[in-house]
Amino acid sequence: MQLFGQENDVYIKAGVLYDSEQNILLKNKVIHIKGNKILAVNKPKSIPKNAKIIDLSDYTVLPGLIDAHTHVLFSQDANEDFSEHSIHSLTMESDALRTLRGAKRAKSYLDVGITSVKDLGNSGLFLDVALRDAINEGTIEGPRIFASGPILASTGGQIYGVSPKHQDLIDLEYRIINGVEDAKIAVREHKNQKVNLIKICADNIPNNTHLTIAEMKAIVETADSYGLSVVAHSITNQSAWNAIQAGVKGIEHGFNLADSTLTLMAEKKVFLVPTENSRTYMKIYNNLAGYEEDDLGWVDNYMQRMKSRLTRAIEKGVAIVAGSDNYTDIGGTRGESSRDMFRTYFEAGMSPLDILQSATYISAFNLKMENDIGVIKPNAKADIIAVKGDVTKEFVSSMQNVVFVMKNGRIYLNQLN
Repeated sequence: MQLFGQENDVYIKAGVLYDSEQNILLKNKVIHIKGNKILAVNKPKSIPKNAKIIDLSDYTVLPGLIDAHTHVLFSQDANEDFSEHSIHSLTMESDALRTLRGAKRAKSYLDVGITSVKDLGNSGLFLDVALRDAINEGTIEGPRIFASGPILASTGGQIYGVSPKHQDLIDLEYRIINGVEDAKIAVREHKNQKVNLIKICADNIPNNTHLTIAEMKAIVETADSYGLSVVAHSITNQSAWNAIQAGVKGIEHGFNLADSTLTLMAEKKVFLVPTENSRTYMKIYNNLAGYEEDDLGWVDNYMQRMKSRLTRAIEKGVAIVAGSDNYTDIGGTRGESSRDMFRTYFEAGMSPLDILQSATYISAFNLKMENDIGVIKPNAKADIIAVKGDVTKEFVSSMQNVVFVMKNGRIYLNQLN
């Protein structure tokens, strides 16, 4: 890691610069940085003599990328049951060990150019907040974390099959909501622990319970009063419809959204975080999970349904925010697994620049951070990466070839020729 002094001026020469706000590529720009802030974006003639220069003339320069759906404190193998693994983690793994493992995963996001993540639960009792703070103070290296704390959910949370006498274990991972007043209390608890946003489970599949519209409205209204946005995990179309009626700002997953629900999302400016994976990822998962190699029909069906839903969402005018939701160990680092989302959206038919905007400006806008991250413009934080290749013609390979990463003015990766 390289740190420039707060008083030092640094000039980055960008051969091609991605303007995420306008969603266009610009040629031959110079980014003037001082400390951790961008001061200006100008033409090459603006560089003074004897200036500190980082020459990225041969590369495409992008804002630091954002993964808007992560679980940095959670990991499981492809052949493991989610519920059994969750209980094992809660009972056999100390918070310290869990956090240290999360810290290692966190660093891997920077390695692939992801400088910010929205971390959405399955992280114990506010371990995500602790990890965020450790990164912010410089104790460990990792992306900027926007932490939700424990997911607010109805009885059982997402941990299924737990006997009645051990339901208390679920309270170590989820904040179980019991009524409207309890919903308000839960938001206050989270605010007091300094979360950045609230995540709810609009449904608990495969558990049988779900939050009521009244409970979700109470969560949203209380969160609004504290300046917190609410996003909703949703598998069924009905749960998404209910969450939207309750006032949530975003739908996470939304695998089964009907056209009418997508229309409502567009009308109410509710964003969607599609969290599917590429065909390459799914084939690896298929093998690791122990399925037959010739039994890939379900993957084809999965890919088609995902593409259809994403296409319909875009046609309806729903804002797409890039998020991976990758917490299964399929080999490689967590950052590499997270990066699969770029291939996924490309295979589904999104254009390269639209994918980049979903992983930068649009994501930042929905975090209310569009002037600070996900952009390269004056007064924004100096989160800047460079990739080798033409992103419009070689998108997937370019996104896999990150050669430079700067976050908050610090260089974490420098593999320039």
